[in-house]
Amino acid sequence: MTKIKLYNTKTRTKEDFVPIEPADVRMYVCGPTVYDRAHIGNARPVVVFDTLFRLLRHKYGHYAVRYVRNFTDVDDKINARASEMKANGDARDLKAIIRELTDQTIEWYHEDMEALGTLRPTDEPRATEYIAQMVSMIEVLIEKGNAYVSEGHVLFDVNSYDAYGALSGRKLEDMRAGERVEVADYKRDPMDFVLWKPSSEDLPGWDSPWGRGRPGWHIECSAMSLDLLGATFDIHGGGLDLQFPHHENEIAQSCCANPDGGFANVWMHNEMIQVEGKKMSKSLGNFFTVKDLLDQGIPGKVIRFVLLSTHYRSPMDWTDKKVAEAKKTLIKWTELSKNHAFSNDGHPHISVVEALSDDLNTPGAFAAMHDLAKKARSGDYDSASALYASMEFFELHDMIYMDDIGQRIWKGLEDRKSPGVIALVENLLSERDEARKAKNYTRADRIRDGFIEAGVIVEDSTEKTSWKLSDAFNLVKLEALK
Repeated sequence: MTKIKLYNTKTRTKEDFVPIEPADVRMYVCGPTVYDRAHIGNARPVVVFDTLFRLLRHKYGHYAVRYVRNFTDVDDKINARASEMKANGDARDLKAIIRELTDQTIEWYHEDMEALGTLRPTDEPRATEYIAQMVSMIEVLIEKGNAYVSEGHVLFDVNSYDAYGALSGRKLEDMRAGERVEVADYKRDPMDFVLWKPSSEDLPGWDSPWGRGRPGWHIECSAMSLDLLGATFDIHGGGLDLQFPHHENEIAQSCCANPDGGFANVWMHNEMIQVEGKKMSKSLGNFFTVKDLLDQGIPGKVIRFVLLSTHYRSPMDWTDKKVAEAKKTLIKWTELSKNHAFSNDGHPHISVVEALSDDLNTPGAFAAMHDLAKKARSGDYDSASALYASMEFFELHDMIYMDDIGQRIWKGLEDRKSPGVIALVENLLSERDEARKAKNYTRADRIRDGFIEAGVIVEDSTEKTSWKLSDAFNLVKLEALK
């Protein structure tokens, strides 16, 4: 099978990807700070690393890849938004507002990202669930001399880590001279960053050896990745805007706390998004969320296609023209391949896999699919079948769309919620619950992942389990779970 090559920001070269353990490939991607709807720029890394997740599972096996993406649910931005809500008349305790705000935002995030056809990661830890691990890591850093306590704060001493700045290619002396950094009396060096800060009684806080407080942003990802993936794992991803200082600080504190570990072997960063050639900004009126686009009637699959049409390491320009072209392409591909949905082996065409294996070259993969479409138009049934399988891999298949007068042309399954479908989902949910009780986690996880693949959105709560079908619902994949 084709070797996967990935550009490693750490080495600034494209390298053969060699996992630490092929049966246990581990990837961590920085997730959102949950205080508002995700905008289109937030969506790009989600779609990019979802595609990498799919490629790694194709290469190493469905259950051989562990993908972790966190939720930052304790942060000054969250506190500020909750304070704004309180100032606008919310009479509840600030901590109660914060909890509802973060819970609601996580729910929105799942809805919006799943509308783009993305799979949920294997693990989605919330920062507030890992406070003990953060405190433990900070204690280790203090003990090793890499951190110090000052005026109720704990700060990382950047001068204690010689390799600080290597990921971003920056030198401490240049950063001190050229960066606008927080200057505080309690810092030994202006570049030192906060690991722990004091909390007032009205703000979220936890007891610690340094008093009641809350963690700094950077320590969160280090503690969660250590707990879930170990001191050394394969891939760490995120937007280029996180390279400094967030990722730089993650490396420093993780490598100092665990000097025998290597933290992430491969670092991947996606570039930023512009809108019609301009930086996205509320003041320019070109700032919009994923929900805004969906509410405008732009299908999630079209948004996904546009986001993947530019290589992840290149800046991307979101334009109305690209949206129109994406919709036209997906309609054409759907019409050419829809009758071959059940005549393929479910694997993307080798030319598509080869393109993706070259540093996730999604434009190259789409070019290969255009070639398949051309052959399918000439009556090549094998190419039509391969096109459908490749669209399915990208979660671009079975698109629901409208013609110019608003009539539905094709829907994949006409009766998506028939009694048979309802019974099948309910039976599988019961089987999943029984498997959990019997501690048969392999079967329970297979049903969970199978629901995601089949486009069945399951929402568990303490009171009940509910479910619904997404636009990507696939009856064949659902029936394969029986």
